[in-house]
Amino acid sequence: MGEQMRRLDAVRERLRPVIAEIAAGTVAREKDHELPFAQVTALRAAGFGRLRLPIEHGGFGLDWESFAEVLIELAAADSNLPQIFRGHIAYVEHILAATPSERRSRWLERIADGELVGNAWSENGAAAVGTNATRVTRRPDGSWRVDGRKFYTTGSIFAEWIDATVDLDGTTVTALIRRHQDGVEISDDWDGFGQPLTGTGTAVFTDASVDEDDVEPFTSRFPFQTAVYQLTLLSVLAGIAAAIERDTVAQVRARTRTYSHGSAERVADDPQILQIVGELTATSATARALVLDVARAVQHAADVLGTPETEAAVIAAELRSAQAQIVLTDLVPRAASRLFDTLGASAVRSGTALDRHWRNARTVSSHNPWIFKARQLGDHAVNGRTPESVWSVGQAKVLEASTAER
Repeated sequence: MGEQMRRLDAVRERLRPVIAEIAAGTVAREKDHELPFAQVTALRAAGFGRLRLPIEHGGFGLDWESFAEVLIELAAADSNLPQIFRGHIAYVEHILAATPSERRSRWLERIADGELVGNAWSENGAAAVGTNATRVTRRPDGSWRVDGRKFYTTGSIFAEWIDATVDLDGTTVTALIRRHQDGVEISDDWDGFGQPLTGTGTAVFTDASVDEDDVEPFTSRFPFQTAVYQLTLLSVLAGIAAAIERDTVAQVRARTRTYSHGSAERVADDPQILQIVGELTATSATARALVLDVARAVQHAADVLGTPETEAAVIAAELRSAQAQIVLTDLVPRAASRLFDTLGASAVRSGTALDRHWRNARTVSSHNPWIFKARQLGDHAVNGRTPESVWSVGQAKVLEASTAER
C-alpha cells in the first residue's frame, strides 16, 4: 500500500461518522431550508479544511487524486457541502503555491487551526465585464477599507474570511476580509432551485477593514486556479451521480408494486428496469473516473509549478477539466431524470426527495457554461489556440457604451 493510500484510508476513517451523520439529515435540511452550520462545524473539527495541507504544517498531506475521492464521497452524502468549501479549497491551494513568506506562514497556521475562507468574486450589478464595483481604498489614517456588494458568495456565511475580488484604482485585486466585523453583512438570499444550502447569497461591505498584507494583485493567484474551481464542481457532479445510483438501487430493491404489462413479476427482476440501473452505474463510474483524471492533471500542474513545464501542465489541466465538464454536464442531469423511469409515478412524490438530484446537478452544471468551454476545446484542437483560463462575467461593454450615449 502506497503512502497516499494510507493517508486516504486514515482520512476516510476519520470522516466516516461525520459524513454518515451528514447523509442522514440531508433530505430534512433541504426541505426545511436549514443551512448546514452544524455540518460545516463538524467537518472543520474533523480537519476537512486542511486535508491538502502538508503534514508538517498540521494537515493530512492528501494529493489531489485522494482529495477528489473525499470530495466525491462528501457530495454523495450532501452535494451542498463540497461546494460550500470550494472557495476555501482554492485559497488553500493559493497559499500552498505561494513563495515562503511571513504572510504564507501566518495563513498556513490559520488554515491548520480550522479557519475557513469563503468566496466573493462575482457581482450582479451594473459593473462591466472584467471590472468590479466593489472597491478597496485607503482611509485618512492609512488603513484599508472595502465598500461594495457581492453576490454568489458561496461559503462565506460559514467562514471566518471572505476572499473578494475588488477594484483598486482601476485594477482588480483580491482582499481577504474578516467575516465577523462591523461593516460586513451576509444574507442567505440565494433563490436557485438547486444547491439551495450553499449560502450563495449577498455580501455587503460598508467601510469593512482589511489588512494591507491581505490585499494582493489578482495576477498573483496560482495559474491553474480555474481547473481547481472546476474540479470541485466536477466532484460534486460525480457525488450526485453516485447518490443517484445508490438511491435508485435501494428503491428498486425495495419496490413491491409492479405493472401488469411489465417484463417480470418483480421489479427487481425486470430486465428493462435493470438495464436503466446498469446505465446509471455506468454514469457514476464514468463520472468518478473523469474526476480522478482531472485531479491527476491538477496534481501534475501543482508538482511542476515554477519549472519550464508549468505552462504545458496548466494548459493540460484546463483542457482535462473542460472535457470532463462537457461530458458530465450531459450525463449526470440525464441520469437524474432517467432514475424516474425505474420507479413509476410514486417516485415523484415530494417525500422521496429524488428530484433534488436533478435540481442540484442542473445547478452545478450551469456554473461556467460548458458551451464556451466546448468552443475553446474545438479551437485548440483545430487551430492550436490556448484556451482562456481566467475569465469574468458582467455587463456587456457594448451595452454600457450604448447607455452612456443616451
